[in-house]
Amino acid sequence: MDVNKDAANNIGLQGLSINSLHLFQYKNYQDSTVKFDHSITCITGNNGIGKTNILDAIYYLCYTKSYFTNTQLQIIQHGMDAFRVAGSFKKGDLAYQVSCKWKNNKKEVSLNDVLYEQLAEHIGKFAAVIIAPDDIALIIEGSEVRRKWMDGILSQSDATYLTNLMKYQRVLLQRNAWLKMRLPNDVSVTDELLYYDAVLAETGDFIHHKRAAFTQSLQPMVQHYYSTIAQDNEEFEVVYKSDVENSNMRQCLQSSLGNDFRFQRTVRGIHRDDWQFLIDRQPMKQFASQGQKKSGLLALKLAQYHYLTQNLMYKPILLLDDIFEKLDQFRLSALMQLIDNHSIGQVIITDTHEDRVKATFGAQKEIGLIHLPLS
Repeated sequence: MDVNKDAANNIGLQGLSINSLHLFQYKNYQDSTVKFDHSITCITGNNGIGKTNILDAIYYLCYTKSYFTNTQLQIIQHGMDAFRVAGSFKKGDLAYQVSCKWKNNKKEVSLNDVLYEQLAEHIGKFAAVIIAPDDIALIIEGSEVRRKWMDGILSQSDATYLTNLMKYQRVLLQRNAWLKMRLPNDVSVTDELLYYDAVLAETGDFIHHKRAAFTQSLQPMVQHYYSTIAQDNEEFEVVYKSDVENSNMRQCLQSSLGNDFRFQRTVRGIHRDDWQFLIDRQPMKQFASQGQKKSGLLALKLAQYHYLTQNLMYKPILLLDDIFEKLDQFRLSALMQLIDNHSIGQVIITDTHEDRVKATFGAQKEIGLIHLPLS
């Protein structure tokens, strides 16, 4: 894969952009509208005033969920029982209205005033990539964080992957519940278990194949962006680790059945998959410097952006939260150069200092500025 050639091809693709955002009882916003009139917009203001909440609302419209919390009650404004967030998007010459509402423990999402029957239908239509301070967890935390990240990318670009993943996760819960109901000495194989295993085998092998192919395609992108940002010839390698690496899901389930009965859960399978990030063949999590980890994280996120652009055939929105505080000038300059080469679409940034934003982009670059609190 020629990443430079792909990036050049991306320049001609249409970009997704958000033109306006309306927030009603969303976190600290009672009833506010935000306009985005530039390809690059910076939201400035003091810490704790709600800059990140605007980025999160945009993300919510794209994926019907918050980037920062899984609890709806942490999104609803304190003392209220509902929230609504709506946005006007444009992709090429086409305009779209997206609305997400939560009330009475029920979520409703609509596109151009038509409610979705299944929220999964929305995934992939409006893509955004966010880079936030806590994203370093992708490198330093456990496997669940990396699986969630990988699955999110693949689900956006492949509806069949999302369908298989949801089916696998549902049946895995059912199998685990079935195992917990067994008596200590009851290790009999029933029709229920055979059904669960058949579904997990079929969907698990599909998911494993897609993850392996994705990891292979991600490798040159990650290396390209790491070298660009770090200005270093270090090798950045992404290694896929799976229980079914040298077998298949059915064999994996059969070989671990005794332990499954013993521990009353499915102990092996693609739900335990992980990815290891290596710098010059050394695990980044244990041996990389803070600078290497920051470069690695940016490389992974930019590779995500590149992959989605190539597979969705449009440029997602790039959301950068508090990026100026977390990156040194060296890495920040490399990131700004990538933004300037037109292979990235609309960019929305948060920062505490307006002057720093202007200095970073230079007087020749026209950017939109939104200062909080909103008037």
